[in-house]
Amino acid sequence: MSAIVHHLNRVLPGLMPLVRYRAADWPHDIRAGLSVAAVAIPIAIAYAQLAGFSPSTGLYASILPMVVYAFAGTSRQLIIGPDAATCAMLAAVIAPLAAGNSGHYLSYSIALTLLTGIFCLSASFLRLGGLADFLARPIIIGLLNGVSLSIMIGQVGKVLGSKPEATRFFKQLMEIPHLVITAHWPTVVLSICCAAVMFFLPRYTKVIPASLVTMALAGLAAFAFGLDNFGVALIGPVAAGLPDLVIPELHLDVVGELAASAAGLALVLFTSGMLTARSFAERNGYDIDVDREFAAFGLANIVSALSQGFAVTGADSRTAVSDANGGRTQMVSIVAALAISLLLLVGTGSLAWLPIPALGVVLLFASWHLLDFQVFKRYQLIERSAVLLGVITMLGVLAFGAIKAIMLAVTLALLMFIRRVARPDCEELVNVRGRAGLYNHKLFPDAATIDGLLLLRFCGPLVFFNANHFRAEVHRAIARQRVPVERVVLDMIAMTDVDITGIDTLGRLDSELAAKGITLVLAGRQVEFEQWLKATKHPDEALQQRAFPTMRQAVRHWRGRDGSRVVADEAEDTGGVTAGGEESESAGEPPVVPSTR
Repeated sequence: MSAIVHHLNRVLPGLMPLVRYRAADWPHDIRAGLSVAAVAIPIAIAYAQLAGFSPSTGLYASILPMVVYAFAGTSRQLIIGPDAATCAMLAAVIAPLAAGNSGHYLSYSIALTLLTGIFCLSASFLRLGGLADFLARPIIIGLLNGVSLSIMIGQVGKVLGSKPEATRFFKQLMEIPHLVITAHWPTVVLSICCAAVMFFLPRYTKVIPASLVTMALAGLAAFAFGLDNFGVALIGPVAAGLPDLVIPELHLDVVGELAASAAGLALVLFTSGMLTARSFAERNGYDIDVDREFAAFGLANIVSALSQGFAVTGADSRTAVSDANGGRTQMVSIVAALAISLLLLVGTGSLAWLPIPALGVVLLFASWHLLDFQVFKRYQLIERSAVLLGVITMLGVLAFGAIKAIMLAVTLALLMFIRRVARPDCEELVNVRGRAGLYNHKLFPDAATIDGLLLLRFCGPLVFFNANHFRAEVHRAIARQRVPVERVVLDMIAMTDVDITGIDTLGRLDSELAAKGITLVLAGRQVEFEQWLKATKHPDEALQQRAFPTMRQAVRHWRGRDGSRVVADEAEDTGGVTAGGEESESAGEPPVVPSTR
């Protein structure tokens, strides 16, 4: 029996907390669940409109996925549902394939969602949850900014009551003056009123969802004043009842195109969802399992496809609502799903009066809150390459679409990663008067070095693709010295790995320096270096005989201390030992007094 429970807990990690549910959590979770439903209903309808679906499809995507994630997810708070980025990406992929056929559009979107779920499950089986770390935050920020701008520009026609013709961002931007000239003024007045509610209500209260109030007031106005008679577009009849469970048809002629897009969509929705899940987990002091989360996202998307929904991910706004209203467990998702189901059973008649301009305003404000340009200023101060990644991703989304932009950004990130690993810094180390340890000379340019002694740290593994770079950097460092170098001490602590090419390069460098009358000395990782020499069957043991356990011993040896005295000095020191038992170069030893130049 225990084996069965253990297996169930692995497959459905949220099951046991629900089985052991505490009665004291009911008031908090019910309040939070109803609040989440109040926010999820208008957003689901708006996002369904964004993706080109009927309102009921957006509600379908908000029911079973939430319930399944409550059982399969490891986050106590994450709310699953439609998301602006995934909806925009889905529409961009499906629209060209469907070619205006509404039946094909829905069928292809369900198939794409199913394939996305299968990719997520497969990634979980292969334990690829670490992929959540691969899409760097600048890429995600750039993606969200690009998607937000695309959504906002796409709502201009709806809030003005005009009919746009352009489909790409920059053409849509140039089309705005024409849309303003041809605006439908009753629609504009309604949009302005909706925008006023969305803008001012949160400043008075954050308890009542502004999007729900906006759409409720717009629906009442449409019903009371017959706005459809004035030419204001309404949603129209909404199918009542819960969704039928159907097995999606996979059309073989488009499976290839859908599969590639599904892989990209799976990576994006999982990474985006993990940003939300991790932020709330850190805030509330618990951990999540990224590999199980991949499976939970996969199951959520599969049941969304089976219930005629579309791609879903972690929803930051709805998760924030749950957290703000005291939601404690996964029961919040179940309560919210039941509330949305009740609306589909008894309340769809009122949805028919919702004006489309009101949906456009809700999407405009939701997209505006997704925009984040301030973070680029911070990246500019810390790492300019991060700004480059974010801006290229954002412009790529606007110019080519989200999927192609992500592929471009990932490729660029790979190239930058390869460049960083293939060209690590080779730092010259110096003592700084009044500070213990050794420091990068670039940080303390006025620090004096020790005449005849050059201390270097290669900040990366010494392997086949950077070995020549390492040799060149050592020779350049020697050439920069104003006093002739007699000994080079290489800090091995920063070298996390050395392959056969690295060993041979050290041997070659030793010979080249010896020809110039310079002795090469190694410090740190003495045991590992001996194992590297043995594993690679390197014949020359000269380097091994000039290897010291620590940089401190190497420097003291240069000062002419005999070996016994060095060991005694080391035994008296108490600081600066790394986890591997070797001394860090920034350890708390008394500084060596350098000579002046």
